[in-house]
Amino acid sequence: MAYVIGDACVSCGTCEGACPVSAISMGDDHYQIDAGTCISCGTCADACPVGAISQG
Repeated sequence: MAYVIGDACVSCGTCEGACPVSAISMGDDHYQIDAGTCISCGTCADACPVGAISQG
């Protein structure tokens, strides 16, 4: 199951740099994860300083 970024995202970009498959990009309000590209490794969730990323 792909990870998702919630509303607690502060748009710091840490997750984007941590993603090994480049599945994360800036959306309209905050960063978002492309579910089709996400490999569910959890690296982004571990890197997020505010805990805004969880499994969807």
